[in-house]
Amino acid sequence: MHGPAVSGWLLMALCALTGAYCLLRTRSGTGEERRTARAEALMGFGMAAMAVPAAVVAPPAWGWAVYAALFGVAALRALWFSRRSGHHLHHLVGSSAMVYMAVAMAGPGGAAHGGHGSHTMAVAGGAPLLTGLLLAYYAAYVLRSGARLIPVAATTTGGGIVAGGPPSAGWADRPELALACRLTMGIAMFAMLLTL
Repeated sequence: MHGPAVSGWLLMALCALTGAYCLLRTRSGTGEERRTARAEALMGFGMAAMAVPAAVVAPPAWGWAVYAALFGVAALRALWFSRRSGHHLHHLVGSSAMVYMAVAMAGPGGAAHGGHGSHTMAVAGGAPLLTGLLLAYYAAYVLRSGARLIPVAATTTGGGIVAGGPPSAGWADRPELALACRLTMGIAMFAMLLTL
């Protein structure tokens, strides 16, 4: 992730907090919910590490290969679990996008973690098309997730309005918070892809 240092730090903090909340979600729920939360925590922390401003901490050249390998394995895992849940297809797209960004950063002009511009073209002949497709996917994902956060029907209990999960649900068990985390990571991924 490149750009002004302040926006990089803000994006890093947002992704790290999202990853931490997803890690908290791994402590409860069904096996499928815990698997999903682990995948989302990995994505949040990976995006946070990628968003650290290069002027402060320049990753070693081999770091991008580690990112690519780690998220390549995550993509294969998501592909395997997509047999059970369609949401893992989104994890497959996200992990593949992380591999794509790591490869772009390791390519000519990206190894120094400098400005993006023309080095994306060096990844592959169709890289601008792939970037555009990923941007379109994440734009649609963000709009869809944002629309799902708007409560369709709020229920009244006592004197107040409760939207989302039950009032006694703990922080880790709130479905609207999990959806907000997914929305946050979608926006962050869109922002990171814009810099390619």
